Amino acid sequence: MKSKIFAAALLLAVPATSLPALATDDRAPTAEERERIEEVLRGAGYVSWEEIEFDDNRWEVDDARDEKGREFDVKLDPESYEIVSTREDD
Repeated sequence: MKSKIFAAALLLAVPATSLPALATDDRAPTAEERERIEEVLRGAGYVSWEEIEFDDNRWEVDDARDEKGREFDVKLDPESYEIVSTREDD
């Protein structure tokens, strides 16, 4: 009986400990995610950008350029795809 309880507890504990690692893994967007992100970027006036990746529980866009050529790092909410942060590159 004790071994069954231990086995059940172990099965529940292992996935729970790996969830934070999965949530913070860097990854590229799927085609659908990229399309939504690029639509938001264009709507905000950006004309080009470099890397798009999911990092630290949000979408991060490197070197998004506006029509004047200024570069920004842009962060988007992972669910709503709204821009939550912009920082001009030096």
